[in-house]
Amino acid sequence: MREKNNLTEGPILQSLLTISLPIIFANFLHTAYQLTDTFWVGRLGTAAIAAVSISFPVIFLIVAMGGGLSIAGTILVAQYKGKNDKRAVDHVTAQTLLTVFTVSAALACIGFFLSPHVIRLLGAEKEVFASAVSYMKISFAGIIFMFTFMVFQSLMRGVGDVKTPMYIILGTVLLNLIVDPLFIMGYGFVPAMGVSGAALATIVSQGIAAVIGMYLMLRKKRQIHLHLRDMKPDFPLIKKMLALGMPSSVEHSTVALGMNFIIFLVTGFGTTVLAAYGIGHRIFGFVIIPTLGLSMATSALVGQNIGAGKIERAERIVRMAVSVGFVTLTLIGVLMFLFAEQLSAIFIPGEFETIRMSAQFLRIMALTFGFIGIHHVLNGAFIGSGNTFTSMALSIISLWLLRFPLSYFLSRHTGLREMGIWIAFPATNVLTALITAIWFSRGTWKKRKITEEIKLVAETTEEALIEEGLNP
Repeated sequence: MREKNNLTEGPILQSLLTISLPIIFANFLHTAYQLTDTFWVGRLGTAAIAAVSISFPVIFLIVAMGGGLSIAGTILVAQYKGKNDKRAVDHVTAQTLLTVFTVSAALACIGFFLSPHVIRLLGAEKEVFASAVSYMKISFAGIIFMFTFMVFQSLMRGVGDVKTPMYIILGTVLLNLIVDPLFIMGYGFVPAMGVSGAALATIVSQGIAAVIGMYLMLRKKRQIHLHLRDMKPDFPLIKKMLALGMPSSVEHSTVALGMNFIIFLVTGFGTTVLAAYGIGHRIFGFVIIPTLGLSMATSALVGQNIGAGKIERAERIVRMAVSVGFVTLTLIGVLMFLFAEQLSAIFIPGEFETIRMSAQFLRIMALTFGFIGIHHVLNGAFIGSGNTFTSMALSIISLWLLRFPLSYFLSRHTGLREMGIWIAFPATNVLTALITAIWFSRGTWKKRKITEEIKLVAETTEEALIEEGLNP
């Protein structure tokens, strides 16, 4: 089956916007899960906000450990799509889902049983401990739904279908807006579950999204069609996916682990500082969504164009995306600087000291947001070209050689206290962008013979399809 792929031809800006805008909107909606939680949990006070804040990086760490598999699936699907190899796209989809189901089940068990030990290790205060453990356990119990929909989004993005996941997220976010306050505050026969209710509401919404995603892939009307007979393990292909995805898993895990070390530093300054950091970090995660969308779009476009043999076009796409990302995030940073207190107050009204600290954190970071845009877009280019090891190396440098050592030194060995942690963020943003830009300008990402590597996978896939009777 041959399909015309307009993402490998035509105006570059149009291709970039066609993919990135729905991704950005979908990511805004997805982040609404977290912001809705923060908004309603904030009505319970500073200790409740701190419980969610200390739990989130741990959950993100476990999710990150399996996230590389979805990225590997995206890379392979995008490049096969560029080659118009529909059979390989479907086979890779099935193997990606099979692997992710297995990994997510294992990680869910690990995270659930280790939750109290991890929260205790992070130094949570007495009034935070029980709520944090409950929130974390419930979140891990439903992590398979999160993984399933995450993979669905990644695979659909790889073939250029970014609107379908967006519509699903829109529906489930609207549902979450209803069930979140219902479970947290209670109403009628539904008891008030507090912080635990926030986690349960998110699981319900994500579970519905995962079921819808699986249903759509089982139908024949999509660019990806999931064949159940393709779910038989194809170990050579899985091995290739693990090799391709492992650097991304390590990258995301180091990011998540770095977040936990930062949380460990922040926790040492008390519950109010922890809550301020949690609010600031949630808002920060929301405002950088445009550059994350550009990064994902860049990854898909670079993958498809490399698969089609259009290396020069892939490079022009990256340079266009970098310009758009830098300008967009800089403008957002200026607005964030001006309205930091008002934004912080939305999530924890009346807690004036927490609001002040959160606004201070946001203002110190805001004017360097444009450099985050540069780093994320270039990182997407490395991933799309199959250079996941480079992406991993840059993340390790950013967190472990720059941000964490600087945060530790400034907060513990100067009189800056928590302000030292705040300052480490903009300093790292600028330095990481410069290092990433220098690395990209060397052009080595274009020299890796990823097409030849993919051909080896294609041969394996073809054999598997013949065995299953799918080859005409």
